[in-house]
Amino acid sequence: MLTVEAALTRILEDVRALPAEAVPLAEAYDRLLTEPVAAPMDLPPWDNSAMDGYAVTSTDVPARLRVLETIAAGGVGHFRVQPGTASRIMTGAPMPAGADAVVMVEDTRTDGDHVVVNAAARVHQHVRSRGSDVTTGRRVLEAGARLSPSAVGLLASLGFSQINVATRPRVAIVCTGDEVVAPGRPLGPGQIYSSNNHALVGLVRQAGGVPLDCGNCADDREALHAKFTQAAGMADVVVSTGGVSVGDFDYTRDVLAQVDFWRVAMKPGKPLAYGQFAGRPFFGLPGNPVSCVVNFLQFVRPALRKMMGDPRPFLPVVHAELRRPIRRATGRVELVRVALERVDGHLFATAVGGHQGSSNVLGIAQAHGFALFDADAAEVAGMVRVQIIDPSFDDGADPGYGWGAVPSEDGPCCP
Repeated sequence: MLTVEAALTRILEDVRALPAEAVPLAEAYDRLLTEPVAAPMDLPPWDNSAMDGYAVTSTDVPARLRVLETIAAGGVGHFRVQPGTASRIMTGAPMPAGADAVVMVEDTRTDGDHVVVNAAARVHQHVRSRGSDVTTGRRVLEAGARLSPSAVGLLASLGFSQINVATRPRVAIVCTGDEVVAPGRPLGPGQIYSSNNHALVGLVRQAGGVPLDCGNCADDREALHAKFTQAAGMADVVVSTGGVSVGDFDYTRDVLAQVDFWRVAMKPGKPLAYGQFAGRPFFGLPGNPVSCVVNFLQFVRPALRKMMGDPRPFLPVVHAELRRPIRRATGRVELVRVALERVDGHLFATAVGGHQGSSNVLGIAQAHGFALFDADAAEVAGMVRVQIIDPSFDDGADPGYGWGAVPSEDGPCCP
């Protein structure tokens, strides 16, 4: 069996980043930049008013001043402000020549075609100077950055109508098993509802990929080969679930032309087939629902994030205090499903689901993260590392890998 680190190293050395694509800014949210972005212009592009009021010469007030004109946002001034004059100005409008300050309208009163300014002003008062936010040439976003709504807004402010981002990997999902039935249909003897494909569709989307649900396939070599061939023809990555252990009807490894490895020293999720099929990275995940989700998060998700150029492809890790000690069998690293709770700024973790069996779907649904237990830890108490799967708990998390450094340039950072 491979260690988790060794398995990840092989996978990350094998997958390659997809080529970039230019997308309209309206479609750029949550995408990853493939190159740094430098500002092509100053922001603001000119001195402008930060208030509704009057543009004045600061040494000229308080005073009664003749109003030259009104400058609206989107307009420009046509007159130079000189001693004894002022221009009415709206927020965001360019400052007129000669003016070096703005007096808020609340500090004035109108008097015919004049304005009475009751307050003094200092130079640049209520004026947003050109380039005070961003100067031309400044690097504003780095390669690999996730485009948040604010980042997309920044790009729009700089005049970008499209941007180069990482292509989203298309992930074909194939569930296997004679016992699996789609939800909504009546169950026959020995049958269960298919859940892994639905979970995987969500996980792929959450990872930034494009899920392609190819449905279920019976436990038959020829049928599996045909289904995998179809899946590889429409996707960048193929993910199957079920049929990767040593049962009489586990054919996934037999169908794969090139298997790199198929077992990892991890609990849950020891069975894992990884290799190539029709020139595509292929992940054969276990059929047990918890093992399926855990293996996806540990191995498939980092691969997809690397394909998108993410410099930090791993789930964040926090430190939390166990509410109760946990005893376990040694020999394999273990990911224990835990619920997290914040109390006075302190993070506590409690094992959930009653038992940690790989078929316990309630526990994985209740979990906020996985407590990471080393292979030789028989009893764990106190502080533990928790890999976050609920983004509401990742504040202050280490953006690295929880088990230790992977010996690869593309590997994760160890917290």
